[in-house]
Amino acid sequence: MPITVPDALAAYYAVQSPEHLPWLSTLPTLAAAMLDHWDLRPDGPARHGMVALVIPVVRVDGTPAALKLQPSDDENDGEPVALRHWSGHAAVRLLEHHAPTGAMLLERLDATRPLSALPADTAVTVIADLLSRLHVPAPPGIRTLTGIGAAMLAERPLLDRLTAPDDRALAHACAHALAAVITEPGDTLLHWDLHYDNVLAGERAPWLAIDPKPITGHPGFDLMPALDNAFTDVTALRYRFDLLTEALTLDRPTAAAWTLARALQNTLWSLHDGDRALDSIQALIAHTLLPLSGVLP
Repeated sequence: MPITVPDALAAYYAVQSPEHLPWLSTLPTLAAAMLDHWDLRPDGPARHGMVALVIPVVRVDGTPAALKLQPSDDENDGEPVALRHWSGHAAVRLLEHHAPTGAMLLERLDATRPLSALPADTAVTVIADLLSRLHVPAPPGIRTLTGIGAAMLAERPLLDRLTAPDDRALAHACAHALAAVITEPGDTLLHWDLHYDNVLAGERAPWLAIDPKPITGHPGFDLMPALDNAFTDVTALRYRFDLLTEALTLDRPTAAAWTLARALQNTLWSLHDGDRALDSIQALIAHTLLPLSGVLP
């Protein structure tokens, strides 16, 4: 059966990533070429996230695997480098990488059993354990938090587009927190997007991380996905933050400042999308962690 582009994936690209629509138009041809290149047989319906198409396949020796196809960009290009560096340690194993197209052949995990199926209080302990093992010295070739942070600070004038004065003050406080810690960006390999749907059950390990958008930087910049996904209330937020910082042996004020930097990053993206108010969850996280960071509002 020929591979087709799922309607939901096409709709996402049309609205959120039109610059990659030419790549999307080549996706069926690319999928067929990579199936042939690695002598793979499709083994069930394709799945997709926000960006990538993942096709369950079987290798010629009968081993189940997953063919992942996504466009090349700053976030995606470091994925095979990071996966190769982790070598299956707490993360899905990279079996093959086709550099000209960015296609990856990955270990097959159980896509029907994401970590998000567990209660959040249990799931966050798994995230903490995975991060403690993923946070290793970064290899060359990974984008740096120094560059990302500097670009965010250069966009501070955008924060004045926020309509409410309280929103503007809080967003500028997040920028101030980033400015306070950016001089010590760190050299740890970060996953950057380790939320509860980016962890799947495996056979060789109970849980493994997938879909990294790797960064070289401070471990505190890796906490936000576990805080703002499946968000419930401030009590749960404080529990998760305390658990993560203790498990990763992080200085709490520094970790709070880097998490405020993530709130800044999310806010800048929403401003680029035309929003003029702080997201309510990002605002609540920022209000809660600002006093811990030692940064004056």
